[in-house]
Amino acid sequence: MTDDQRLLLVHAHPDDESIGQGATMAKYAAEGRGVTLVTCTAGEMGEILVPELEHLAADKDDHLGEHRRGELTNAMKALGVTDHRFLGGFGRFRDSGMKWHESGHAVPADTIHDNAFWYADLTEAADLLVEIIREVKPQVLVTYDQFGGYGHPDHIQAHRVAMYAAQLAAVPSYKREFGEPWEVVKIYWGAMSESRMRQGLRALRDAGDTTSFEGMDPDGPLPHFVTPDELLAAGIDATDYVDAKMAALAAHKTQVAVDGPFFALSNNVGSTAWGVEFYRIVKGVQGPVGDDGLETALFAGL
Repeated sequence: MTDDQRLLLVHAHPDDESIGQGATMAKYAAEGRGVTLVTCTAGEMGEILVPELEHLAADKDDHLGEHRRGELTNAMKALGVTDHRFLGGFGRFRDSGMKWHESGHAVPADTIHDNAFWYADLTEAADLLVEIIREVKPQVLVTYDQFGGYGHPDHIQAHRVAMYAAQLAAVPSYKREFGEPWEVVKIYWGAMSESRMRQGLRALRDAGDTTSFEGMDPDGPLPHFVTPDELLAAGIDATDYVDAKMAALAAHKTQVAVDGPFFALSNNVGSTAWGVEFYRIVKGVQGPVGDDGLETALFAGL
């Protein structure tokens, strides 16, 4: 219950944080733990779900990034998070965009902006995060897996930057002008539980919904972003903060339809669909676990 325990999250675009760890962020912020979010781009290349805002698109007025900056501010208010930064400052790196591969995962777009995050020099970008790590001194860091969840180039780059920066920040002789070295004790990759996803799909199909998540069989292959339960290390029960997470998602209105099939799962299988968020441990030792073999807190054992 103290900001002596500090969590740092590294995400690619505004809205990624609320989708992946919004409930955890709200829970820890409410409990008085330090929560810092670093967003690597402003999401300039995102699709726009609001027709009257389509003029903001990259191929039109190209003002979506500034708009999403405001959406992120409102989302952080909903989650109670007061420390948010853009990596290197707003506009330092541009959203790289993406396209869908025929196998169902994201890949880099055919045309990428010169200032795209995907093209960023790894050491340069990591150094910007090293400064933040040494300032904030987080015990726990959360980012994506090596595939970025579903292959988005910015997610993959955020993973690379976060993992490299965590190493560099701990080196006593590295960039002393950035401050005293700091070792992040525990690193996690955000994950989605396979059993929970199958449970949700099964509930939708049993309710007669055959169009949501079209093509996904509750008993068949699932997308890349779904993680087998045996690989999970932590499950944070933040069901008391589902409303805060949904409010944060609603703040990202150009990108997220909270009444769409993906998030409507919460209405079909209960608040635990999005109130319990899962993680794979990458560095550090798994702390005390519950009956399901998972840590119930990212700070467990510290």
